[in-house]
Amino acid sequence: MADEAKVKGNAAFSAGNYAEAIRHYTEAIDLSPDNHVLYSNRSAAYASRNQYTEALFDAKKTIKLKPDWPKAFSRLGAAHLGLQNYSDAVSAYKKGLELDPANQVLQAGLREAVELTFESAENIILKWDSTSSEEARYHNIFDGGNRHEIDQYLNAVDEIQGWLESGTLTESDNQSKAKTAIRIAMARLEDEFRNLLMAHTSPVETDCLIDMNSSFKRTDSSTSELHGESFMEDEGLESRTRASYCFANTNTNICQIDLIPSDVISDLRSIAERMISAGYLRECVQVCLGVRKSCVDASLVHLGIEKSSADDFQWMEWENLEPKIRWWIRAARVSIRIIFASEKKLCERIFPYLLGSSIDDYCFLESVKGQVIQLFNFVGAISTITPRSHEKLVKILELHDAMSGLLPDIDVVFESMSSKMIRVEAAEILSELTEAVRGIWLEFENVVLNEKSQVPVPGGTIHPMTRYVMNYISLVTDYKQTLVELIVSKPELKNSGDLTDVESEVVEGRTPLALHLIWIMMTLQSNLDGKSKQHYKDPALGHLFMMNNVHYIVQKAKAENNLREMIGDGYLRKLTGKYRQLATSYKRSTWTKVMHCLRDEGLHGSGSSSAVSKNALKERFKSFNTAFEEVHKTQAMWLIPDDQLREELRIMILDLLIPAYNAFLGRFRSYIESGRHPETFIRYSVEDLVAAISDFFEGTSVSQQQLRRRS
Repeated sequence: MADEAKVKGNAAFSAGNYAEAIRHYTEAIDLSPDNHVLYSNRSAAYASRNQYTEALFDAKKTIKLKPDWPKAFSRLGAAHLGLQNYSDAVSAYKKGLELDPANQVLQAGLREAVELTFESAENIILKWDSTSSEEARYHNIFDGGNRHEIDQYLNAVDEIQGWLESGTLTESDNQSKAKTAIRIAMARLEDEFRNLLMAHTSPVETDCLIDMNSSFKRTDSSTSELHGESFMEDEGLESRTRASYCFANTNTNICQIDLIPSDVISDLRSIAERMISAGYLRECVQVCLGVRKSCVDASLVHLGIEKSSADDFQWMEWENLEPKIRWWIRAARVSIRIIFASEKKLCERIFPYLLGSSIDDYCFLESVKGQVIQLFNFVGAISTITPRSHEKLVKILELHDAMSGLLPDIDVVFESMSSKMIRVEAAEILSELTEAVRGIWLEFENVVLNEKSQVPVPGGTIHPMTRYVMNYISLVTDYKQTLVELIVSKPELKNSGDLTDVESEVVEGRTPLALHLIWIMMTLQSNLDGKSKQHYKDPALGHLFMMNNVHYIVQKAKAENNLREMIGDGYLRKLTGKYRQLATSYKRSTWTKVMHCLRDEGLHGSGSSSAVSKNALKERFKSFNTAFEEVHKTQAMWLIPDDQLREELRIMILDLLIPAYNAFLGRFRSYIESGRHPETFIRYSVEDLVAAISDFFEGTSVSQQQLRRRS
C-alpha cells in the first residue's frame, strides 16, 4: 500500500501537480513512517510549492532516518536556500559532498548557495559603505540599538572573510569582489570601533577613587633650621572610601573598575576579532591606543600629575615641594592600583585573542607608558635633589614607603615581558630613594657632630639644638621599620666621648639603626658638654645646663615608644643616672660655700673650748647672708623648664640647707639675740629660706629688697 501511494506521488510530482504529490507522499508516510525516501520526496514537493519551512522539516527528518545519505543533505540545502538561510545551505551542501564528493547535484547546489550567500553578505556590507551611502554616513551600526542589524553585519563579514580564507570562491571576479567588500567592511568597522570607544570613554572620576591606604605619617611642616623649634607633630590621617563599583584583588591593593559597560566591551571585542582576523590588527590597536591614551592622560591631569623635568624641582623651594610630594603619593596609588590596573583589564577584555602573544599588552602599555614615566620622573627628581639636607628626610621616607608599597602592584599590573622596563625602572627609583635616605641620615649626623653655635642659652635652659635633635629623631622613628631595613651599617665611633663604655653595656643585640640613635644622642651630649664649658663661667650653671638637656633627652625618649624600644631601657637608665649625677655636681658647686658658713669651726675662742666668739659668730652670719643672697639673686634667673625636675632640685637644696641652718640657729641664736640689733645678723628665718628657695630656677629676676621684705 505504501509503495502504491509512493508511485502515485511520483507521478503527480512529475506532472507538476505538487499538492497532489504531497497528499500521496503523506499517505505513504502514514503507512511507512520510517521510510526516509518518502520524507525526501515530500520535502522536494514542498520546496516546489515554495513551502520551505515544511520542506526543511522533512529534510531534517530524512537525515535523522538516514544520516549517511547524500541526497538528504541536498534536500536540506534546497530548503535553506528557499528560506534564504544561505550559510546554512552552504553547510548542508558541504556535508553532503563529504559523503559523495562527485555528486553533481550537491556541487551545483553549493555553487548556487555560495553565490547567493556572497551576494547577500556583499549587499549588507555595501549598504553601510559611508563613501556611497548618505544613510550610512550619518548613522552607526552599533549605536542604533538594533541587535539584529549588528549581528547581520558581523555575520556578513564572517562569511566573506571565511570564503577568502578557505578558497571557496574560485572565480577571480568573486575573489576581487570579496576583497573589496572586506576593505570596505574594515574601514566601516574601524569607524564603528572608534565611535564606540569615544562614546563610552571619559576620564576617571578620581575624586571618588582615593586609595583606602592613603594616609600620611607625622611630618615636619617646614624646612626648619637646626635651631628652630617649630615641629608639626601630626598631620592626621586622610582617607576616603573607595568607589562602590571597584573590586579588589585580594593578593594586592589593586582595585579594578569597569571603565566601559560590559555590553559595549562585547561589541568592541567582536569588532576587534574581525579586524584582527582580516589582518587589520595595527589599525584596530592604533584606534584603541589613540582614544584610551588621551583618556588616561586626562585622568592623571585630574589627579594633578603635571609634566615636568628634574630641573623644575631642583630649584624649587622645599616647602613648595612638600605638598607636591603628599599629592604625588596619593595620585601614584590611585594611578597604579586603579587607573592603570583598570586600563589593563579593559585592554585584555577587548583583545583577549592577543593574550600570550608577543604584543599581548601593547595597547595597554602604550596607553599608560607616558604617564608612568611622568610619575617615576617626579620621584627620581626628588631623590637626587641637592643638597641632601636633613629637613628632607621625612618626606623622602614617605616617598620610599609609598614606592616600596607600590612595587608588588607594579609587578602585577606590568607583569609581561614587554613591560619589564617599567618594573626595572621602579626598582631603580626605589634604590635611589634608599641612597637618598642614607645620605640624608649621614648629613643629619654630621650636623649634630659639627654644630658650632656660639650664643649661650640664657639661664642654662634646654638648648634649641637639643629640642631639634630629639624632636627630629622622634619624628623619623615613626618610620622605624623602613629605617631598620635601610640603615644597615654601624656608626663610625668618632668624637663620641664615652660611647665605647656605653657600647659594652647597652648595644648588645641592638640594630645598626639603634646604634646610630645612641651615637647621635651621645654626640649631642658631647657637643652640649663643650658648650657648657665654653659658654658658662659658673660651673654650677654649666652643670644645670647639662642636667636640663640630659633630662629632656631622657623624657623625650621615654615618651616615644618607638625610640625607647630601639635604644633600650638600659641606656635610658644610664642617662637618668647621668642627670642625677649632674644635679649632685650642681649642689656641690653652688652650696659648698654656703654650707661652709654654717660650720662650728672658728667660732670658739682660743682660750676655752666652750666659749663662743660673738664677733666671729656675727661675721659668720653675715657671710651666710651674703652668700645665700648672691646664690638667690643669681639662680632665681636660672631656668629649669620641667616642673618636676625644678621641684626635685629645690627639695634637694632644702634637704641640704634647712636642717643645717636650723641646727646652726639652735646652737647660736641666743648669742646674737642677747646683743644689739640681732636682725642685722640673723636676717632669715627657716621659713624665709624655704620661701626664697621657691624663687630658684624660675628664670625671673628677684631683687635683694624683695627677699628682705619677706623677712
